Amino acid sequence: MTRKMTMAQAIIGYLKQQHVERDGKEHSFFAGCCGIFGHGNVAGIGQALQQNPDFRYYLFRNEQAMVHTATAFAKASNRLRTLVCTTSIGPGATNMVTGAATATINRLPVLLLPGDIFARRNVAPVLQQLESSSSQDVSVNDCFKPIAKYWDRIQRAEQILTALPEAMRVLTSPAETGAVVLALPQDVQTEAFDFPAEFLEKRVWNIRRPRADTDAIQRAEEWIRATRKPLLIAGGGVLYS
Repeated sequence: MTRKMTMAQAIIGYLKQQHVERDGKEHSFFAGCCGIFGHGNVAGIGQALQQNPDFRYYLFRNEQAMVHTATAFAKASNRLRTLVCTTSIGPGATNMVTGAATATINRLPVLLLPGDIFARRNVAPVLQQLESSSSQDVSVNDCFKPIAKYWDRIQRAEQILTALPEAMRVLTSPAETGAVVLALPQDVQTEAFDFPAEFLEKRVWNIRRPRADTDAIQRAEEWIRATRKPLLIAGGGVLYS
């Protein structure tokens, strides 16, 4: 069984079905999508969001603030929930770089969906589109590569069948999580494909609760008992677990 839909529609449909579970409690992983629209994402992701009002959209006026908000939400949710962020290609995309770096360095999950240069290329460049004059395979979204925990440019609609599950694996991993970037060429967003129906079915990801090493605990106990006024400093890992 398959469903014919655009890549953007399939992405939103997939994200809506992603849930997480820990300690027997289950809920949706994404609380909605933050975005600023332009030519690089309005006809694809924009249309898909309009067709899925149950996947809430939050309007922002600054891309960096948008990612910082998503990161703060993920931290306040103990990394059990997060937000999607979408922008057009160009300065809108590069404004998210600082927020992405903050998310990665603090191991906080956030999914970024910047628009990208036309995969067809014969219609490029367009207004506010930035790319390298020395290569037809480099855009401003390559700026995210050094700071993303997972990065991919989707050149064909069917590539999301493997890219999205891998993105979710990273986002829900306590050890690997951070900024995940899927660069979406604006023409590919609107291309239709027969997606497997099972791809759009509900999926539940288990968020592990990391356990401390037994030997380390015993060593800490010895140190604590041997001191007069012990001081314990607990970091984010203790809070999240």
